[in-house]
Amino acid sequence: MSIDGEGDVPDRVEGLLRELAPRALGVVVRRYGHFYDAEDAVQEALLAASTTWPSKGIPDNPLGWLVRAASRRMTDLYRSDEARRRRQDLAASWSREPPEPGPGRDDTLVLFFMCCHPTLPPAAAVALTLRALGGLTTKEIAAAFLVPEATMAQRISRAKGSITKSHEPFALPDADARGERLALVVRVVYLVFNEGYASSHGPELERADLSAEAIRLGRLLHDLAPEEAEVTGLLALMLLTEARRPARTTAAGALVPLQEQERTLWDGSLIVEGTSLVATALEHSPVGDYTAQAAIAALHDGAPSHEETDWPRILALYTLLERRTDNPVVRLNRAVAVAMVEGPDAALVIVDELATSDTLYESHRVHAVRAHLLEMSGDKDAARAEYITAAGASANTRERDYLIVKAAALGS
Repeated sequence: MSIDGEGDVPDRVEGLLRELAPRALGVVVRRYGHFYDAEDAVQEALLAASTTWPSKGIPDNPLGWLVRAASRRMTDLYRSDEARRRRQDLAASWSREPPEPGPGRDDTLVLFFMCCHPTLPPAAAVALTLRALGGLTTKEIAAAFLVPEATMAQRISRAKGSITKSHEPFALPDADARGERLALVVRVVYLVFNEGYASSHGPELERADLSAEAIRLGRLLHDLAPEEAEVTGLLALMLLTEARRPARTTAAGALVPLQEQERTLWDGSLIVEGTSLVATALEHSPVGDYTAQAAIAALHDGAPSHEETDWPRILALYTLLERRTDNPVVRLNRAVAVAMVEGPDAALVIVDELATSDTLYESHRVHAVRAHLLEMSGDKDAARAEYITAAGASANTRERDYLIVKAAALGS
């Protein structure tokens, strides 16, 4: 064991465990062929490491330590008659590769695909990805999504059970299925990032730790599949969006909209890295959805001011995205670009149509955008009413406060 006596050992342990968690799980699942029990065993090994390594030191072979600890747990579990019968049943139904991984083998990409199994609902896939690949405990994930720990435990347990019942081999999907599954993986990572950057509910506007974990997973995924343009586009999008975080709130935590942000506070290193990744992703054809969104983010981040942004190019990219996805949220974003290029009246026509759609008619974002456009057009009374409506529909406290302040600024 190695330990240097410095105060940063617990932090180094936490970071190392998150890095090693998916690799340890991959070894154990490959060896024993049972995702449900293997994931529990690895979680216990991670917990044991988190309590012993800070005081006793990090082992010389930390991955081997975790695998041995998890294997001991699996051995204890499989001594029972019930578990032995289950293992015998699994042996006949699970198509496993040789149990011993080769030198330096990393099964993390396989785990990405398993955690994002198409039978899982998005919320379950997100939770399982954070636990199996992020190394987060059930308690940490529950806290991030503001649900009781028991609720999150049930969600994760059902997800693991679904994967086990699918009898899916511990291997990458075949070429025909891989593209569709990769799209699910990318979407799950993006869902994690979105919840961290713009919390759907709760007292805070954002959860920096959650979006940071999404970026870590995005980097990991990009390392594993650098040839996939949409993986590159996803990482670029997250970095370019994250770059604006320092200017997105006041010192008191109040929301600062994009047009009012102090751009000198943006993280220049993330902008440079993200812009470079966008350029790489754009070399592939056709341009994917995440790559197009990343290109839009790059245009925002590269503009000296809100007014000097290349809005015609942003509008063109949103138009492309809308044709590809027919997504009402994309259409709402396109309306903002239309307002900057053609004026608020043209944009209001789009938003008024969205306000009656089944998907967004209850969304506070439609009312917030409509309020902004009405304010741009000079109709302060109607804008104030829309801001109030949007505030009433928002589940995020910081966002609701911002909308109330905007309504108050327009008078009564």
